[in-house]
Amino acid sequence: MSVSFDGKVAIVTGSGNGLGRSHALAIAARGAKVVVNDLGGDRNGIGSSNEAAREVVATIEAAGGEAIASEANVADYAEVESMVDQAMDKWGRVDILINNAGILRDKSFAKMDLDDFRLVMDVHLMGSVNCCKAVWEIMKEQNYGRIVMTTSPSGLFGNFGQTNYGAAKMAVIGLMNTLVLEGSKYNIQINALAPTAGTRMTEDIIPPPVLKLMTTEAVTAGALILCHDEAPNKMILAASAGGYASVKMFETDGIFLSPAEQRPENVFENLNSINDTAINVPLESAGKETEKFVSKAMAYVQSLQSSQ
Repeated sequence: MSVSFDGKVAIVTGSGNGLGRSHALAIAARGAKVVVNDLGGDRNGIGSSNEAAREVVATIEAAGGEAIASEANVADYAEVESMVDQAMDKWGRVDILINNAGILRDKSFAKMDLDDFRLVMDVHLMGSVNCCKAVWEIMKEQNYGRIVMTTSPSGLFGNFGQTNYGAAKMAVIGLMNTLVLEGSKYNIQINALAPTAGTRMTEDIIPPPVLKLMTTEAVTAGALILCHDEAPNKMILAASAGGYASVKMFETDGIFLSPAEQRPENVFENLNSINDTAINVPLESAGKETEKFVSKAMAYVQSLQSSQ
């Protein structure tokens, strides 16, 4: 199968440098018209310039593609709306959104200023919310949309000194999980990319020999399969240094305690059974978890009735 984006319009946020730049160039090379969005600040979110976005646009145009630059701050909904309007005015549709924009403000939680915590949440989480909201009705009316969230191993598994970043990156998974349910009947599919690549975001924390293997292009190969016509839905794809893996969220089968047994001591004594992963099922929604527990409770009620 050939992955093509002919006729598609894509918005790639944070695409002036690093992963976003790689995504924008690759999706344009495969036929998409691209909004190259970048505020132009450094990795800490300081400063602004349209130079990086315009350079990516020039590169795409030099290769025969179509692109426009946007300096919209994804944390500002009015600016995001203007960016989407810009795409609609030029091309009349938006098919793909890759939420890639991000910043770092790393410190241990004890030393972190709450303003830095909020800023990282605003860019990563609210930036994704703003962009999704701005394209949602367009994608519904088209009966077509592909959205990629950018999560992180720091959010999925934790990383010292990144409580703000980790919280934001886990939050976009919750956003994805619910948007999947709300977008399914409109052919809007949402996935998440969990990348680790050698970019200005990671250059200070990864040894140089390893960094050379962690190319942005390796991650982009994964990103593009998450937003094409035959993309999966609700997938979390981890990608780094040529390695690709699926991250799954599941719940153990667990146990049931009768009302008389529902004491903290009994819960503690059964932790091994509660943690037993021999039986585990990915849950499609919160309602499915409720169904599981209700079915266990119903089995208990029926056992009481049959014993009478």
